[in-house]
Amino acid sequence: MKRVPRELAHSLGGFLADIGVMGGFLLRLLSALPSSLRRFGLHVRQLWFIGAMSLTIIMISGLFVGLVLGLQYYQALSQFGATGALGTLTALSLYRELGPVIAALLFSGRAGTAITAEIGLMRSTEQLAAMEMMAVDPLRYVLAPRFLAATIALPLLCVVFSAMAVLGAHASAVLWLGLDNGIYWSSMVGSVDFGHDLLGGVFKAAVFGLLIGLISVHQGYTARPTGEGVAYATTRTVIHSAIAILAFDFVLTAFLM
Repeated sequence: MKRVPRELAHSLGGFLADIGVMGGFLLRLLSALPSSLRRFGLHVRQLWFIGAMSLTIIMISGLFVGLVLGLQYYQALSQFGATGALGTLTALSLYRELGPVIAALLFSGRAGTAITAEIGLMRSTEQLAAMEMMAVDPLRYVLAPRFLAATIALPLLCVVFSAMAVLGAHASAVLWLGLDNGIYWSSMVGSVDFGHDLLGGVFKAAVFGLLIGLISVHQGYTARPTGEGVAYATTRTVIHSAIAILAFDFVLTAFLM
């Protein structure tokens, strides 16, 4: 029984130490960004690879999430004779919560793991060590462009995800179940606030993108230079990103409210 408090204290100490390490690593990345922006082509290339290449899964997933929301909300609201509020409920739930969170989870599974695997492979093949020997800073030319691209790409992908989900809910509720088209759109337009609801969700997505980019590049940069080490770092990227997204979602929701 005495070992349990000791193990908990050890785990808490390790957790706090990891937070400190990540904070220091974030400061190093931010300090490397100004000089990294001089190689603008690197950032454009990473934005294409990280953002545009994730567009397909974001659009398809958003469409099917919207289809499901339209069916579920219509069934629940019809019990109270409030199907006219379906557009409002769909838009608010997507813009405030579901859009940023689901898009971030999908983004971490696709782009975050790709970033970690790529940097981890460069570590295992000693490409990063070779850059350091040639006085080329890997943080400036490898890590910073990927970190910034993730921070920029996710808010844009979140907007696309929410738009596709709204269209999916319209298809299932209006085209399939027969809800009036005017009621669906008018209730949505009348209740959604651009600054609080839409921009609030985009702000959440930007924070999630920063977290995913930070975790991904850190896990890849600190991965053991073996195939097993890269695989383990990729797994930790998904786990840590998911926990960070859900934890910061609670914090940001409480702050924005």
